[in-house]
Amino acid sequence: MRNPPRTRLSTMTVDDAAKAGPDLASWRRGVAAVLAKAQRKDAADFGATPDDHLVTATLDGFGIRPLYTSADEFPEPPLPGSHPFVRGVDPHRDTNRGWHITCRFDGSSSSVHDDVVGALENGASALWLVIGKGAITVDSLARVLDGVYLDLAPVMLDAGPEVATAANAVLSLLDERGRDERFDRATARISLGAAPLSTAFARSAGAARESIDMAAAVPLAQAALARSEQIRAFLIDATVFHDAGASGTQEVGAACATGIAYVQAMMAAGMPAADALSQVEFRFSVTDDQFESIAKLRAARQAWARIAEVLGAPEAGGAPQHAVTSAAMMTQRDPWVNMLRGTVAAFGAGVGGADFVTVQPFDAALPPGAMGVSQAFSQRIARNTQLLLLEESNLGRVLDPAAGSWFVESLTATIAASAWEFLQEIERRGGLEPTIADGWLGEQIASTRAARDKAVAERRWSITGVNEFPDLGEKPTNDSSGTPLVGDQVQRYAAPFETLRDRSDSYLASTGSRPRVLLAPVGPLAEHNVRTTFVMNFLAAGGIEGINPGPISLDELAGAAKDSGTTIAVVCGTDARYATEAAGAIEALRGSGIDTVLVAGSARSLPDDTLPDDARPDGFVSARMDAARALADLLDRLGVQ
Repeated sequence: MRNPPRTRLSTMTVDDAAKAGPDLASWRRGVAAVLAKAQRKDAADFGATPDDHLVTATLDGFGIRPLYTSADEFPEPPLPGSHPFVRGVDPHRDTNRGWHITCRFDGSSSSVHDDVVGALENGASALWLVIGKGAITVDSLARVLDGVYLDLAPVMLDAGPEVATAANAVLSLLDERGRDERFDRATARISLGAAPLSTAFARSAGAARESIDMAAAVPLAQAALARSEQIRAFLIDATVFHDAGASGTQEVGAACATGIAYVQAMMAAGMPAADALSQVEFRFSVTDDQFESIAKLRAARQAWARIAEVLGAPEAGGAPQHAVTSAAMMTQRDPWVNMLRGTVAAFGAGVGGADFVTVQPFDAALPPGAMGVSQAFSQRIARNTQLLLLEESNLGRVLDPAAGSWFVESLTATIAASAWEFLQEIERRGGLEPTIADGWLGEQIASTRAARDKAVAERRWSITGVNEFPDLGEKPTNDSSGTPLVGDQVQRYAAPFETLRDRSDSYLASTGSRPRVLLAPVGPLAEHNVRTTFVMNFLAAGGIEGINPGPISLDELAGAAKDSGTTIAVVCGTDARYATEAAGAIEALRGSGIDTVLVAGSARSLPDDTLPDDARPDGFVSARMDAARALADLLDRLGVQ
């Protein structure tokens, strides 16, 4: 068979391809042309770098550009397992297993042992045990772990003030198992979970958490060093900073400051730096911003490796990372979407190099059973999310698959530098404990939380099913008196809008109908459809039903207003149509009993000088308004408590 004819492409050199393909300058000309058309300006008005207008600002103050090129290339980091561990801490990770699928058990089930064994038999590879609640106690640990191969399945303890007694129970169990010559002590991995400083911050943020103090935790680390198993005493639980509202760089910076305090305490007790570093591990939150999650985990390893280098033990700077899908991003409304959020977050955790990953159940922000499904179902979906990523998508087959991405490498470096600056400021103020005690750390995180809340309220930060694409007719959840896994101390992003929806639900229960607002379309469907759709979604985000009569004349508008049973209306149409018909529509609405008339669009859509005084609207509904506040005001006007 003859070879196929050679094409021009097959004979092109790399230089030829570079010359023939699109270049940055031509792309920028295209950007300027599109922006000029959209904003009705001249392309020259956008300067030499029109893509600057497409930069997205982050909560940390740096921007995400729309395009990254070879100009953003960084030197290739060392391979996984090598300092500074940007690409991962374990160069010999089993690519068939990938990261450890870590299931959390809090004792809420009466059959904890069966649940643990069932999870391990169905794909889980590590256990996270919350001790002191429900059926999991220090005395029951041996029963809970009966039949669990501790040299294969790592165990994380979360025992609060009972860390020491729980540690002793596990160590005794290891000694008992060690009498069997088949038990490989060297491969057993136990995390004791002492987290005195993370707990101290959580308490300062209003969470009811307890832990042993530093003085009691250091002897645990000394005892762990004397063991032949892989035991780490200290947990740097950065999820408490995330749950309080911290940004990614604040989370990493505060986590590193926590780790420094732990290592310094151990070194003060006589431990060499390398031994002290071997006694810490990290727990981070990951969100549905997959690229930030990937870069955050890589940046955290880089920052911690630098600390180990400063301490004179760079080879000991590869601390394990446990990634948990964000509690703050979980929603109570349309909670099925949480499955998608968890999937994207788990993807980010795995690609970012986490050693252990936990996916929160999709209904974690609701009381158990509120969705009409069992806890076993929710846990199974969470576990299977990771199994699909590992066994169907094969994400664990490659270590650090994001390496070399101009965007990811740039974002990693930016987060690492920003986190390092935050860490330095904490250290300048005396370290983590003083900044917790004087409130400085809490104030910094609260400022970030306020900025995020503002972005959510203005719908610049989209939450599907809540402030974007809400389902006003979603089925109410079942009555349940249980406590959600995600507690009130977590600053959930969706909470402000969900509070509005709760008000609407109460109104529905007492009156039999939702609070309503009339839409007053002007012009044909093709003209008003964009804005009527926008307003319908805007209203639904606050639990308000939009009544859309469709294209009607001004003569019919008065009748529609009287039939709507509401006192608020929104005029919807194009700016051009407003110039000729808005005044008449507003007058017709007010003449038929409508107290409040709004116009869809910005104030520029209908300048005051184009209307007589008695025909001016009471306000506008626009894309970048504070939607949460505006909706709360509408509910107040409609008499919804």
